[in-house]
This record gives sequence, structure tokens and C-alpha cells, in this order.
Amino acid sequence: MAGFNGSFGDRTSEPSILSHSGGGVCMMNISWRDGQHPSFIQFISSFLSANSYRLNFLPIVPDFIFNNGGLSVAFIFVTNWECDNASSVFSRVEKLKRQFGHLYVVVSLPTREQNDSFNRSYFKYAMELGFPTFVPVRDPEMGFEKIVKIAHARGVCKRQDAVSKLKDERERAVQGMDTFLKVVTSIPGIDNHDANAGFKLLSQPENQLITQGAEVDVSEPELTV
Repeated sequence: MAGFNGSFGDRTSEPSILSHSGGGVCMMNISWRDGQHPSFIQFISSFLSANSYRLNFLPIVPDFIFNNGGLSVAFIFVTNWECDNASSVFSRVEKLKRQFGHLYVVVSLPTREQNDSFNRSYFKYAMELGFPTFVPVRDPEMGFEKIVKIAHARGVCKRQDAVSKLKDERERAVQGMDTFLKVVTSIPGIDNHDANAGFKLLSQPENQLITQGAEVDVSEPELTV
């Protein structure tokens, strides 16, 4: 079981730290859960609930996967840094960063010795800066808060990007209609009303245009024997 320092009981009843939280899903690695102190798992569960996240325990490869706003963000969460395990940690990082487009590594470093050990290992294993992003924290509690904030921020950016694309498409459609109207109304004998009617006609499905342009006999044909 990973090291445990302090109590998590004082923070579990805190209100949401996210201004626009809600609707997200958090998937926790079962093996990672089993290696943590039960009080920390309780803190995580309460913290997620306060921020409207649903928690699922699954046999996933990373320690956590958050799905928020249609975007999946993976996390490796090292709650107790041990210099003897540095090789396995960075080997895992190398493997997962090629499997997940959005991967973060959160490492709890409560002491100066652990911080120095982590820094030496980071350069020893030649990590590429920002690929993935490492987030050092003072304690596991702060680490999980960082995880939720990162996942939430990435989800918000994803939603804003989708809204921005819809607005751009709408603006292009309006500009296209304006251009069509300007071209058509420049033709002698065609006014704005005629141009609008033409635009609506072009916007109709092809099968509607065909049926409007021809008389269709819908009666049942006679069978010739």
C-alpha cells in the first residue's frame, strides 16, 4: 500500500472547486485503488461527487481516465515517490504517452529528498519537456485536486472549440447566402424576393425538387398477364 501522510477527513465536505462542473466521468484503475489508503479513496469519491463526476472502477491501463466534454484525459498518479521505482515509473510513462493523446503525470513529492530524487530521474531518463506534462505536488490530496482541475479545463476548452466551430460554420452559411443574393439581385429583372425564393429552392432536398417538377402517378399499376 502506498505511503499515507495526514488525514483527508477535513476536506471531503468542501463544496465544488469548479465553476462549471458537471456531467463528467472518472475511471479509476482497480489496481491503483487497491494500493491506496482507504481514507484517500474516500476523499477522492467525495471530491468527485462534490464536483458532479461519476466514479467507475475499471481495469484500465492508466491510473485515471477522465471524460469531460467529449474529451478523454489520462493520468498517471504517483502518490508515493520512491527512487528505487523510478525506472518502472518512467518506463510506464514512455509506454502510455504513445497510447494517449492527452496524458499527465502527477507526482507527490512531500520532502526535499524526494523532490531531488525525482529531478535527477527526470533528466536521467531523458524525458521530453511537455511530452507528457509532469505535475509535482506536495501531497496526494493536492495531486488529485490538480487532476480534476486539469481534466475539467481540457473539457471546457473542447466544448468551447466545438461551439466556436459551429459559430464559424453558421457565419460562413450566412455569408454564402448574402453573396448569393447579391449576385442574383444584380441580374436585371430579379428582385430580392425572387432571389430569396431561389435560395430556398436550392436548399430543398433533391427528391423534393424532382416531385415538384413533375406530376407523379401514385395509383397502383395494372398487372398484365
